[in-house]
Amino acid sequence: MNHPFHRNHNLSLLVSSPYPDGIIRCDFCYEICERFVYHCSCGLDFHIKCALLSYNTAEKRIAEFQHIPRIDPLISTENRPQKLENAQCFACWKPLLDSVHLSPDFVVSLARYAKSLSVWDLFTHVHHIVSIECVTMPTKVNKLFHRKHPLILQIVNELLPCQICQETQLNEAVYFCSKCKFVLHTGCASPPPIIEDKIHHEHPFTLLQKQVSLACDACGTLGNYIPYVCSTCNIMVHKKCISLPQIIQFFRHHHHIFQTYFLEEHGFESWECKHCYEEVNTEHGSYFCSKCNYIVHVNCALEQPHFYNVVDTIETDEAMEMSFQHVTATSIKHFSHYHNLIMSEDIVGDKQCDGCLLPISASYYCCSQCNFFLHKSCAELPKKKHIWYHYHRRLFRLTSGCISQCAICVYKTSGFAYNCDECEERHCLRCALVSDSTRCEGHEHLLRAYPNCKGLCNACGGSTEAAYGCKSCNFTLHNSCMRLPLIARHKYDEHPLQLAYQDNNRYSLSDYCDICEEERNPNHWFYHCAICKN
Repeated sequence: MNHPFHRNHNLSLLVSSPYPDGIIRCDFCYEICERFVYHCSCGLDFHIKCALLSYNTAEKRIAEFQHIPRIDPLISTENRPQKLENAQCFACWKPLLDSVHLSPDFVVSLARYAKSLSVWDLFTHVHHIVSIECVTMPTKVNKLFHRKHPLILQIVNELLPCQICQETQLNEAVYFCSKCKFVLHTGCASPPPIIEDKIHHEHPFTLLQKQVSLACDACGTLGNYIPYVCSTCNIMVHKKCISLPQIIQFFRHHHHIFQTYFLEEHGFESWECKHCYEEVNTEHGSYFCSKCNYIVHVNCALEQPHFYNVVDTIETDEAMEMSFQHVTATSIKHFSHYHNLIMSEDIVGDKQCDGCLLPISASYYCCSQCNFFLHKSCAELPKKKHIWYHYHRRLFRLTSGCISQCAICVYKTSGFAYNCDECEERHCLRCALVSDSTRCEGHEHLLRAYPNCKGLCNACGGSTEAAYGCKSCNFTLHNSCMRLPLIARHKYDEHPLQLAYQDNNRYSLSDYCDICEEERNPNHWFYHCAICKN
């Protein structure tokens, strides 16, 4: 078959699958082909019924469909099968009940070409119904924004973006110029000349009837596309960028961030995106928090649906509620304890913080009536906190007085933990308090959290996937190694052990661990006792 939707090659009728796994899927309706199939060596496959229907549509053999009743969902009162309510046109994949479509009974007429179909297929394959709009769409169009050649309706097996909406569709019928690699989705063939969306922008946008090479003023993406123009603001944007959300809650920042088309210079040499850590061109759009000078590329902020929540313009940031109240200048009432706590500088004996469960070596609060201690920093933690790596946007609640298992490090703790009220995940303090950009005593530069950071951890030597790193120094740390406590205790040593980052000891005995007695790498981090030299 010489199919008008695939003009480069002929389609061959095969009796079985040409693929090693035996599975073949129709590129028109996406159903598995079980019997005869039209196949092209470039990977295009059609059911017989789909090949003939699309052929008749492309060749405008409308007479083939004249005997099939039309159904207008706006005026039709007939009972519909439940599956038809959610059906889509199998040519354009728009909701079927949004437009006039051929009656489902035409499945019977297609049975002349594909003997395997029956009336029962109506209920199991309701998406084999096509809208009148798709049956009657022209096979060739001429557009002002592509004057050189006509655009031909065909299926393209290249991943090319539509010049209007910038979306990509593989193996679907589009208007295409093979010489210029120009793609126009069928739904974008008649783009609106003017788009007015006062919720997202105060002025109307007008379609520029010309393909231009420039960077979108909303998202900053370079490319050749047909833009919409706001002549009042002197900006050109993608069609999809006209309706960018104005305010979002981004998962890596605790304040709302606002969409902006440009930023004035504030004395900074350059702006760095806080998600990908690449430079942000402030002459184009971004999301920005003026409270923190926090900036993110538009495409980084909106990359995944779970990265952000759209915020109503009247919503405000949740206030950071503190977990204590001052009673006097040196005493507080903390939510986690019955009695008042008194500030102390007396570092005597082996005291352990009841919040983070680590040894106390600096200022702390204590109870004069019972054996209860809190680091000053642990006592002053906020009652609610934003956890940057968690996708639920509600603030986590500080809890105490129970044993819980941290969802990140999987250790159990009887100390403080932050709890997500949406999914009931609990995160220990060591995991919850590490930010996405932080400093570590084992390295001189700022370390950043990277979702893809393959290498070897400088602390333990293990391989990494997601990790903290300094790209300029090729320095990498596991998330767990980043959270190692500076001081720890072990039952085999009476003194506190301190974290060390390099071994300057030249004695060969120091190359062995005093606990397991196995050889260790002197270039990796370790705990040691300065008193016992262990």
